[in-house]
Amino acid sequence: MTEKDWNEIRTNDSWAIFKIMSEFVEGYEKMARIGPCVSVFGSARTKPDNPYYEKAVETSRLLVESGYGVITGGGPGIMEAGNKGAADGRSVGLNIVLPFEQSGNQYVNHPVDFDYFFVRKVMFVKYTQGFITFPGGFGTLDELFEALTLMQTKKIDMKPVVLFGTEYWKGMVSWIEEAMLNMEGNISLKDMDLLRMTDDPEEAVEYINDFYERHPLRPNF
Repeated sequence: MTEKDWNEIRTNDSWAIFKIMSEFVEGYEKMARIGPCVSVFGSARTKPDNPYYEKAVETSRLLVESGYGVITGGGPGIMEAGNKGAADGRSVGLNIVLPFEQSGNQYVNHPVDFDYFFVRKVMFVKYTQGFITFPGGFGTLDELFEALTLMQTKKIDMKPVVLFGTEYWKGMVSWIEEAMLNMEGNISLKDMDLLRMTDDPEEAVEYINDFYERHPLRPNF
């Protein structure tokens, strides 16, 4: 590459800062008006006939009945199920364009669009009062471990974290306990308390409700 090429790259990078700032400002302004929410994570590839889809619909419906909005990535699969269950309440979709996820689903009534994954992830964490993670792939794991890391390092307040689908998550949780905790000592015993597994929508929502009988309900700062 020539020196001119490098100069153009540096210029473009500098101007990108303003686009990033505008996404943060727009996201903060929209999300701050919505009220208490719970983030629902899971695969974009989950079909409506999958049992986890129906469980996500039911879980989100119960969250709305308990006074929460639901935040998802705004796309298909588990995200669509989460928004569908919350459609009579605050159904938030933080949409980003992906090759297999081109537009927001029809059940979102509070859409927020993003170009940058990292800005979107901030919104998932800053304006949520808990996390319910359904089976998913790399993106779902990324969102889950981002939340766990921020709580472990005390960058955000403690929030309830639910892993929905015992059969799906039990291998990972066992590995975390056996390898991370017991074998290598890379986490502490209290870190295991951050996770709760269940297969029951009512139990998932009850865990979040019980948490906020003992802790203040507020956004992260």
